[in-house]
Amino acid sequence: MQKHVLTLLLCLGIVPLLAQMKTIDFERYTLDNGLTVLLHEDHSTPIVTVSVMYHVGSKDENPQRTGFAHFFEHLMFEGSKNIERGQFVELVAEAGGYRNANTSNDRTYYFETLPSNRLELGLWLESERMLHAIVDEKGIETQREVVKEERRQRIDNQPYGRFTEEMFKRAFQEHPYRWSVIGSMDHLNAATEQDYVQFYEDYYVPNNATLTIAGDLDVKQTKALIEQYFSTIPRGEDIERNAVVEPALKGEIRDTVYDNVQLPGLFMGYRTPALGTDDYYALEMLNKILSAGASSRLNRALVEESQVAIAAFAQNFGLEDPGLAIVASIANMGIDPMEMEKVINQEMERVRTELVSEEEYQKVRNQVENDMVNNKSSMSGIASNLATYEVMYGDANLINTEIDRYLNVTREDMMAAAKKYYTKDNRVVLFWLPKQTDQ
Repeated sequence: MQKHVLTLLLCLGIVPLLAQMKTIDFERYTLDNGLTVLLHEDHSTPIVTVSVMYHVGSKDENPQRTGFAHFFEHLMFEGSKNIERGQFVELVAEAGGYRNANTSNDRTYYFETLPSNRLELGLWLESERMLHAIVDEKGIETQREVVKEERRQRIDNQPYGRFTEEMFKRAFQEHPYRWSVIGSMDHLNAATEQDYVQFYEDYYVPNNATLTIAGDLDVKQTKALIEQYFSTIPRGEDIERNAVVEPALKGEIRDTVYDNVQLPGLFMGYRTPALGTDDYYALEMLNKILSAGASSRLNRALVEESQVAIAAFAQNFGLEDPGLAIVASIANMGIDPMEMEKVINQEMERVRTELVSEEEYQKVRNQVENDMVNNKSSMSGIASNLATYEVMYGDANLINTEIDRYLNVTREDMMAAAKKYYTKDNRVVLFWLPKQTDQ
């Protein structure tokens, strides 16, 4: 019965909407070995999320060994010195819990959501991952095939599936954002077991990690368990962070990709500021006006009014270093993609030269507030946000205060940011065209 408690709570919808913009109380401290700990106590439901975020992503990789950060996301479920191969997932499932992981250009994140009386299980699993993970040829070969299949399914065999990869490698020439998170299969194949062991020893260390626990916990007891499971893990060598600064684009880059697609696509990528900066928040809000929902500007202009596209969206890749915002559209049948470019150029000119309307401004403020509430509506969401703010922004309390940074953005701020970043000299334009068939 106990093992199904979390599943039952989720199915019944009993996990509450916690936020309504209320303050998320938490405690932050650091162990002697450098491990940062964040604790949020909430007894509204008998569940707890245990998570660890490692400050390592694809940008930290050797240029000849790309894909390692994402590869380790998979490899770290193989098992450990004290967990039999393949048992990691089963142990969480048998406890009635859920687990997952994800990787970005900047960090790798693991979590388990469990019934709160199984908190110690989550701590043990994460401590084993940090100290005793199995990094051997058998696991490496197994996960190589898993990653290859993931790439085939999610990227290579999906229409337009490589668009982010193709955009980033044109927008960045020196910074490691130029390669994709999933990396090169050739690099993973060429790597030796020692290459993988070294990556683990370099980055999976307590002084490069943040342990976040949110939910039905007793802080004093939880601290004692953390001391038991994590305090004796040795501190790693200090990590030298990437210091590459990508130079400005020297004018618009235009290129074409031919692929197995039926309809032409058009992708425009604008170089953008790092997350957490004032201009980042202005562009985030402007991006919602351009792309969030059926009434957004891009959907109205491209899909509903001109009908030159069947789909249109914008995505701002907020990254630790300056990143990329991509505007994308897929052409309607028989439409020249140059027609889509014309409409997009008109919309981008509007945001550079005209203030957004007061109605749009209030709408986007409401959207941001709603998103912030939803992001704090579960224990897993709170844990993830605390970890992200700590690791990526250096301030976990942004979980309570970041909303002010969004709401302080004015219409004038959005127009100024658009003038600065949404220019032709600061973009990559990529036409995605159907392959020509032999006659």
